[in-house]
Amino acid sequence: MTEPVGVRRAQAQRTRSGVLAAASAVFVDQGVQAPIRDIAERAGVGVGTIYRNFPTRADLVTAVYRHQIDACTALAPRLLEESASPFTALTRWVDAFVEFLVTKHGLGAALGSGDPGLENLHALMLDTLVPACATLLDACAAADEVDPGITAYTLMRAIGNLCITGPDYEQDEAKRMVAALLAGCRRPAQ
Repeated sequence: MTEPVGVRRAQAQRTRSGVLAAASAVFVDQGVQAPIRDIAERAGVGVGTIYRNFPTRADLVTAVYRHQIDACTALAPRLLEESASPFTALTRWVDAFVEFLVTKHGLGAALGSGDPGLENLHALMLDTLVPACATLLDACAAADEVDPGITAYTLMRAIGNLCITGPDYEQDEAKRMVAALLAGCRRPAQ
């Protein structure tokens, strides 16, 4: 006797969620180039199950980070409402964006790798995060807190480049450099 479609669908969703949670944890520990077998082992599934759900590594990486990108995007308007100034909101949002980037070992390098499979992740980031940052920058420019010539794409690209960590350049240094970059964007109080 076969299982009802709803039961199979629910099991497939649990498996997919388990793979995503395992991949997220493995990516934090080992980076986005971690062996698929390590992800499968952590999820308690076979390697074939991962490839059935995510035919390419890029599909898996995109799925893992989509939720986090969406959360970072949703943070921008909330911070504008809650913060004392637009620049404070921008600073807090950039802190969240930096945290996302520096804890994703290899994500920055992977995005800059030219891998056509990761274009969808790059597009997702551009389509969602750049407008969120632009909203914050526009509010800062309207409040005369930053130069209106600073574009969200350029700022985020600079931040992304500063967040590519390595053996001689750790997360704390990246965060300090991004803070210095933001400080340099701020207009002096008049």
